[in-house]
Order: sequence, then structure tokens, then C-alpha cells
Amino acid sequence: MNLTEKKNIVEQLHDNLSRSTTVILSDYKGLDVSIINDLRRKLRESDVEFKVVKNTLLGIASQDTDVSLIKDYFKGPNAIALSFDDPVAPAKILSEFAEKHEKLEIKVGVMNGKVLDLSAIKALSSLPSREVLLAQVLSAMNGVPTAFVRALSNVPERLLNVLQAIKDKKEAA
Repeated sequence: MNLTEKKNIVEQLHDNLSRSTTVILSDYKGLDVSIINDLRRKLRESDVEFKVVKNTLLGIASQDTDVSLIKDYFKGPNAIALSFDDPVAPAKILSEFAEKHEKLEIKVGVMNGKVLDLSAIKALSSLPSREVLLAQVLSAMNGVPTAFVRALSNVPERLLNVLQAIKDKKEAA
């Protein structure tokens, strides 16, 4: 690989790292090509990029990005998963894949300028997907006005019941 190719790779990688919301670094040592391709396919279905990059190029590309926070982990064979939209997707897919294939080791991640250790990535992977979270928020937002309208609609009925009870009491007296 000549210098021009390396510069192009670094520029493209720097752009991707700058735009990404979540970056997860993992060690893929011991996985064969068919397993890595299967992982790539699953990640691609969720719009997550999975790249195997030389550590020196990754170190240079990560300058002036949030990923520079985890530079100390750029040792050994590394692959990065980059998500631009859904921060939960790479954590969920990599965690499920790591359970099935013990040789895939999730090292560390970065999300919106915060370093994620393995336990934080596992916690992130247990969250529901973005669509489910949005549906839950929408349901909660929809439930409050519905309950409010239901409560308000009972007020006239209760007032009529009180007035009817007063009328019945006066008629009886």
C-alpha cells in the first residue's frame, strides 16, 4: 500500500469517525473469514459499518475525534463498528455475536464523547431498539392527554350526580 492510498484511507476513516455516534472496538483474532463476513452482513443490515483497520492508520484517523479517547486500546488485531444513526445497534449485534463466538472480544467503545467499557456496552445492548423506544415514548405521550380527557369528561357527570342527590334530599325533606 503506497502513501497516497494510506492518506485516502485515513481521510475516509477520519470522516466516518467524525460522523459516527457510536464506535465499538473489538478483537477478531481467531475468527475465520466466513464468520467475519456473517458478522459484517448482520451489521450492514442495521446500517453499521465494520472495518478492520491497521492500528497506526486508526490512530492517525482518530485525531480530533471522540475515538481518540480510546487510543490506548489500539493494540493487536482490531476491528471497529461504526454506527451513524442507531447507537444501540452495534452494541446489540456485537454482544449477541460475541456470546455465540467466544473468540470475538469486545474491548471498548465511544458514544457521544463518552468511553464505554464492556459492562456499559452490555447495558447498551440490553436496551430496546430505537423504534421500540420511540413507540414507548409516543405511547406515554398519547396516554397522558387521553387520561386527562377521560378525567375531564367525568366532571360534568359527577356534578349532575351531586345535583341530583341534593334535589332528592330536598324533595324528601
